[in-house]
Amino acid sequence: MTQTATEPTRTADGQHVLVVEGLVRRFGDLTAVDGVSFTIAPGETYGLLGPNGAGKTTTISMICGLLEPDDGSVTVLGQQMGPRKVAPKRHLGLVPQDLAIYPDLSARENLNFFGKLQGLTGTELKTRVGEVLELTGLSDRAKGPTKEFSGGMKRRLNIGIGLLHKPTLLILDEPTVGVDPQSRNAILESVENLSGEGMAVLYTTHYMEEAERLCDRIGIIDSGTLQAEGTRDELIRLIGGVDNIALTGSGDTVAVAEALRALPSVAQADAERGSLRLTVHDAPTAVAQIVTAATSSGMQLSDVQISRPNLESVFLHLTGKALRD
Repeated sequence: MTQTATEPTRTADGQHVLVVEGLVRRFGDLTAVDGVSFTIAPGETYGLLGPNGAGKTTTISMICGLLEPDDGSVTVLGQQMGPRKVAPKRHLGLVPQDLAIYPDLSARENLNFFGKLQGLTGTELKTRVGEVLELTGLSDRAKGPTKEFSGGMKRRLNIGIGLLHKPTLLILDEPTVGVDPQSRNAILESVENLSGEGMAVLYTTHYMEEAERLCDRIGIIDSGTLQAEGTRDELIRLIGGVDNIALTGSGDTVAVAEALRALPSVAQADAERGSLRLTVHDAPTAVAQIVTAATSSGMQLSDVQISRPNLESVFLHLTGKALRD
């Protein structure tokens, strides 16, 4: 298994909210999950990405204590998780991909019902329902039946139910599937705020841009194994990712290319008519020096463009599939 050696962020006492160690789950001859390990610290958003059939759902089921692993362990705040364990489940908020709301009940009635299941009563329940309605932007639609809600409103309520009891770890399984752009952005902003307040978040998605925006670290799973994990930049470096800079303008591009090749940040410089194509290390840091060297060598620039490898490149390299496959 290829992984970066970077240690994840820890709390002052060295404890993670979630520790997943060597998880294995078999279904007959099929090994759906094979030795998956990762951790999540307080305030950290960890993205678990993989194509369909990679083992994400099985992994999440074991993390939530819905499925017993054949080997390995899951601990939440140091407490062992499992199907018969109650105490660690109190720290979890689960937002499943399939909507878990009652369509004939209002948003407030749904929240009251699930709040009672989570052990909330009286003033505490009433206060939390009001706070969650405000957080999800549903205060003005609290009384109508949820079957009349848009897809985005239902998704936001689904998240609100998972947040009612103020979980330490929130598990979001593709929370933006089928929602409009405005609702999707509202959901992403909510997740950003939650991690900013110290909540640990486990996030799965089929939208790479969401992972780029939200996740502090990312694990890429395929065929039941964690192929790699790390920050966005660590994952890109893992596959030897380099940046490209295109310089457009007038002048002797052959001579300019020769001058630029002498810079330590430039791995390759190719001259074309009216332009230069550069392969560089860390383009945002190197671009000022490159522009200065190009103009000093006689090139009059009209445009500078930077393109960097992204998570999609890493994902395709490691799995050979697009994220939505």
